[in-house]
Amino acid sequence: MAGKKAAKVPRAAYERELLRLQTELVKLQEWVRAEGARLVVVFEGRDAAGKGGTIKRVAEHLNPRVARIAALPTPTERERTQWYFQRYVEHLPAAGEIVLFDRSWYNRAGVEHVMGFCTKEEYQLFLRQCPIFERMLIEDGILLRKYWFSVSDAEQQERFRRRLEDPLRRWKLSPMDLESLTRWEAYSRAKDEMLVHTDIAEAPWYVVESDDKRRARLNMIAHLLGSIPYHEVPPPVLELPPRPSSTGYERPPRDLQTYVPDHAASI
Repeated sequence: MAGKKAAKVPRAAYERELLRLQTELVKLQEWVRAEGARLVVVFEGRDAAGKGGTIKRVAEHLNPRVARIAALPTPTERERTQWYFQRYVEHLPAAGEIVLFDRSWYNRAGVEHVMGFCTKEEYQLFLRQCPIFERMLIEDGILLRKYWFSVSDAEQQERFRRRLEDPLRRWKLSPMDLESLTRWEAYSRAKDEMLVHTDIAEAPWYVVESDDKRRARLNMIAHLLGSIPYHEVPPPVLELPPRPSSTGYERPPRDLQTYVPDHAASI
């Protein structure tokens, strides 16, 4: 398919396959919990590349006590004085947990570097330390998967336009996002430099073509599942117990409690 743009995945086929993959994600979750595994999935890419939507589909049917999303805000003044990786370490999983990083320590190789939020020395130090940091995670038994969502400049601009016009998604658009449009080549160079230093054998980068969001979600989830040797864990046998006979309990009068108004009756 080199040089040829793939057709968009039809909605019906997408929804059918997504449900199948999400069922497998639940099996993966139960394997992680039963085996005491620790799984970290890093989602990176340009603004509006489809990371958030994919994360939402990955986590949709998972137990939030097992699988959680780490989307860190701007570092505090105190965090700026710490070792750069320190604030990410505290979000790493314990046994039986999955952490989905909606952006990660790679902020330093992308937005911080391009926008001048870190010094050249801090940037170079990150490129040297990051492979060492990730090898330490892997040597300690953490399963680390890194996905870069790649979107074309035309598609990114169209997604920004739709966000600007949609009141439900306008919050996704920030001045920093719009600034990225004017720095497309700078971000491209930063991504290329990042891959040179951090695409290591122990923790390779996997690029997800994301101009078609449906295709990107299916491809990423299928790859994640295929990269981990999980197996189905038999669920415990559960049976609903019989409802006990009434002992004479009576509910208090309704007018003693405050109920939510029936808004649905007005539509």
